[in-house]
Amino acid sequence: MVTGLKKNKKKEKLTWVQFKQYIPLYLMLLPALIYLFINNYIPMTGIVVAFKKYSKKKGIYGSDWNGLENFEYLFKNDAGLIIRNTLLYNIVFIVLGMVVGVTLAILITDVLSKRLKKLYQSAIMLPFLISIVIVSYIVFAFLSVENGMINNSLLKPLGLSPVQWYAEPKYWPFILTFVNIWKGCGYGTLIYIAGIVGIDPSFYEAARLDGATRWQQITKITIPCLVPSLITMTMLSLGRIFASDFGLFYQVPQNSGALFSVTQTIDTYVYRALISSGGIGRSAAAGFFQSVVGFALVMGANALVRKISRENAMF
Repeated sequence: MVTGLKKNKKKEKLTWVQFKQYIPLYLMLLPALIYLFINNYIPMTGIVVAFKKYSKKKGIYGSDWNGLENFEYLFKNDAGLIIRNTLLYNIVFIVLGMVVGVTLAILITDVLSKRLKKLYQSAIMLPFLISIVIVSYIVFAFLSVENGMINNSLLKPLGLSPVQWYAEPKYWPFILTFVNIWKGCGYGTLIYIAGIVGIDPSFYEAARLDGATRWQQITKITIPCLVPSLITMTMLSLGRIFASDFGLFYQVPQNSGALFSVTQTIDTYVYRALISSGGIGRSAAAGFFQSVVGFALVMGANALVRKISRENAMF
């Protein structure tokens, strides 16, 4: 009994000593935690607006309750379009982003020159760091009806009539997908490069000795070793599958009303509802629905991964 008490006291002393060692790190972490609490958690109390008929005079908490009317309005009028667009775009973005990211990561890691490898890594990351506002102007420089590069430099010399890009919805699923992959694939590529660099080189040496081709090395060694990174990136993407890049769907199409059928997503709907009269409750309802579904998808995906391979689950 006495020895047990002594052991417990030693454990307490050790944990206190360890805690004291990490105090500087906790102090460095404190401002970020305070910011996270103020910016992300305190505003969550305003979620009650989704269940109220908001009035500026009465304020958030003084406005009258209207039950699920905001959700009923959402699902009767706009839910089908915004859910379809948000889901389909994000599924395409996740799949293509993964394929392009892994492909570029493999190609870059195969480059022998260290200088060229660093150059390619920097070049692939550059679009990710560019503001979406700048990207929208770059796209406009290509697609402008009067001065756009495509109409004037490609279609006109071929004798083809100019295309009204910002009035033709059929082109925009491809344009938005291309812009999203071009801008965002750099981040995933660097993650996959880090995963490939961490693979034991002896695996490839043994495969080459056995006469494995480069394609066989990729499919039998590289891809299986990247599975944990792929699962993590997919699960993080699933958490945002009911969210969309506001700039991509609002600024890049120049907020063109003719394109709403293919550019209206949950995030653009929330913004447009906010700036319309009486739309605050509906926008809050859409945001609440978005958060709940995203949370459920992450938990469900993690539970599925945990059943298949516990070591690859996030929690």
